[in-house]
Amino acid sequence: MGYLKIGECQLYFDIEGSGHPLVFIHGGNMDRRMWDEQFFLFGEYFQVIRYDVRGFGKSTPSKEPYLPGEDLYLLLSHLNILRTHIVGLSLGGTIAIEFAISHPEMVEKLVLVGSGVGGYQFAEEGIKRQMEIMKVAQEKGAKKAVELWLQDPMMASAMENPYIAAKIRQLCLENLYAYSPDFAPLKSIKPQAMHRLKEIQASTLVIVGERDDPEILAIADILEREIPKVKRLDISGVGHIVNMEKPREFNKIVWDFLKN
Repeated sequence: MGYLKIGECQLYFDIEGSGHPLVFIHGGNMDRRMWDEQFFLFGEYFQVIRYDVRGFGKSTPSKEPYLPGEDLYLLLSHLNILRTHIVGLSLGGTIAIEFAISHPEMVEKLVLVGSGVGGYQFAEEGIKRQMEIMKVAQEKGAKKAVELWLQDPMMASAMENPYIAAKIRQLCLENLYAYSPDFAPLKSIKPQAMHRLKEIQASTLVIVGERDDPEILAIADILEREIPKVKRLDISGVGHIVNMEKPREFNKIVWDFLKN
């Protein structure tokens, strides 16, 4: 474990195991610990790297907009890693896609879980929900915003399980800076990834929960249609946080894909 200094920021990472590199990138409003069910298990067979995106977990926030994929590039360069598998969920998937487009020679296999993608235009209803959460954060505080986020349809499936709900709530409450007006927005590559998916060279697995938000399911349709070497698996009975909702099934699916 350690920190990588990038300008004025400190990027926190930890590593488990040895073998072929495998990077896990967390979703928004959480941090690297959302991969606890995968970190040590996959560390028995891979060199597993997980890190906190700027402003989350133990990583310091950025003062200016930045390209998160370039942070990953600097981290891998620091660790002398030339080629790796990457697993990204939600925001982590968005970052993984942009990295795979910008640095195709460094990505062997790509796993996108409930992924976003830069340039996708969300429907007005979804934007309205997010704006309401930010309004609550400004008027009533970040903790109230977290509770509203945990009631969002995107989180409904995960929050039905008391054990998972408690862990997700803890992670979100420990990442309150995500609701700060000072939180620097993430920049996107240009042209945006939405229009460059055919440039992805890595074999790609798209995983989505059948109960996820319709917008995320629509993005999965686009990824399946546009990425050249792609396979898609829908997991029944789960929503957005697939790896925490059904960890055993998720782990087997990812294991089979990476070792095939």
